[in-house]
Amino acid sequence: MLREQSDHQSGDTGGDDEGCRPEQTAARAMGARDETPHSSMITDDSGSEMIGAVQLGVVFPQTEIGADPGAVSAFAQAAEEIGYGHLLAYDHVLGADVSQRADWPGPYTSEHQFHELFVLFGYLAAVAPGLELVAGVLVLPQRQTALAAKQAAEVDLLTGGRFRLGVGLGWNYVEYEALGEDFRNRGRRSEEQIEVLRRLWTESVVEFDGRWHRIPAAGINPLPVQRPIPIWIGGSAEAAIRRAAGLADGFFPQRPLEGGWSATMDRFRAWAEEAGRDPASIGVEQRIDVSGGTPDEWRAAVEEWRGLGATHFSVVTMRGGLDVDGHVERIREAFEALA
Repeated sequence: MLREQSDHQSGDTGGDDEGCRPEQTAARAMGARDETPHSSMITDDSGSEMIGAVQLGVVFPQTEIGADPGAVSAFAQAAEEIGYGHLLAYDHVLGADVSQRADWPGPYTSEHQFHELFVLFGYLAAVAPGLELVAGVLVLPQRQTALAAKQAAEVDLLTGGRFRLGVGLGWNYVEYEALGEDFRNRGRRSEEQIEVLRRLWTESVVEFDGRWHRIPAAGINPLPVQRPIPIWIGGSAEAAIRRAAGLADGFFPQRPLEGGWSATMDRFRAWAEEAGRDPASIGVEQRIDVSGGTPDEWRAAVEEWRGLGATHFSVVTMRGGLDVDGHVERIREAFEALA
């Protein structure tokens, strides 16, 4: 049976419902079991590529890597040397002080360390240039759209077009308040943000007058290599999964809807078709927990998700009690088991 993702494994894509109270959103997050040519292909035992080969990456251990730049570069360089095709990282800007919130239900606090995503990727583009970098996911509605477009375009340039921007709504209402953005309209606002991002990445000068954005004949320069940069959406609520099916280049599943994963993915494909899209054109990336378990269990999880339509996988080593060397050794073991 497929397990639900922990928040460390999911990239914090929960909290997708419009109009819910902040405490409800954080509780949902706590309850979760949480096409680049450079990517590694999963093969069968003979070494030949499987039919419908998928791409294999690694999750950057944000909360456990520490603040030493040498450790950050060592992990990324090891992933590149081992043969992984991409590196995915989670996003948070602020953590809440739970000493002042006795009933705080979220999985992260001010005690959890997160490297800022775009700055991290600028660094990794230099130290591990062969990796595709993946935001998995950026909490988009708590950020200024034009600034996020500029930052993403710069990462795309520095990686030579090896970048995917995963976006989600997040659950941490404290971050939204501190960053001056509205937590309650984040779902609807994110749809306009995606439209603005794509225009800023493909047009030298943009005129836009929307509900939440106004751009008076302005643009970013330089434009990215990819025009537009692929946008993937992560989420677990029905609204978020519908949004991914209708708008995104790819989908990060987190938790299933009623009926389990098979029913959820069937609904995802049906919603894509309703939007006039070919479901096969939309990537699906699932995370595989290799912090524990056995190689046989890791392979079984990959095979089950391949049957559900996954095109990409990332291995997760967090919450296994590992130090930096341990994380590197575990991703090496996982690659040997899965690639």
